[in-house]
Order: sequence, then structure tokens, then C-alpha cells
Amino acid sequence: MTEKRIILEMGTGNDLYGMDYTKAACRAVQDALHHSSIVLFKSLGYDHREMRVQVTIGVQEPDQVDIARVCAELPRGRAEVTAVHGGLNVHDLEQNTTHVIATAAVEAFLPIEPGQWRLSHQPDTV
Repeated sequence: MTEKRIILEMGTGNDLYGMDYTKAACRAVQDALHHSSIVLFKSLGYDHREMRVQVTIGVQEPDQVDIARVCAELPRGRAEVTAVHGGLNVHDLEQNTTHVIATAAVEAFLPIEPGQWRLSHQPDTV
């Protein structure tokens, strides 16, 4: 059976005063999740445990992200989280602080039999 990506959502999150890369990453994941609603599980009879959720987090210090805490943010599916170099650190010289901005790409995949789903062409109407 072949996996097909059924959703791609992006989100951003920040930690303004603690330089907590995990907090910013979790907020980015929550932002992405709040942009989506996957109704096909109930509509088509899929079990959400069949879904693989692949999350890529972009931050300036990827090794500072607690992957297990980010995985815990995902309410459905089997989570796979990777932290990569990205996002932004914004330095505030007046306050002597660094604001951490994280980005998240959340992809969901389902195992789908080849030919099981097919897009149909809708004729143009006048």
C-alpha cells in the first residue's frame, strides 16, 4: 500500500523572553493545527491511527528542541518530528533579549490503495 499526503499545514510560534525553542516549536505546531480540520476520517471510515504525521520544525538552534514535547502536541496519528535549522532569532539590544520564532510544517499521510481515490473532472457550467 502506498502512502499519500492528505494535508500540509504551516504554522509559526514564538517565545519572546525565555529563548525556549521547544515552547516556540509547540506554539508553531498548534498554529498549524488550528488551520486544519480533517473530516475524512469519519466521512470515509478511516481510523486516525492509520495516519502518519510528519512535522518539520525550523529554529535557529534545532538541538534545543525537545522532540518528545513537540510530539505530544499532536492529537492524532503516529507522530514523527524533526528539527532543522530555520526560523528566526530576533535580538532586542535595548532589552538585552532574544525573541525566538519557530516555523512548523505539519504533513499528514494515509495508506491508500493505488487507484482507490481519483479526482473526477467537473464540466464547466455556464
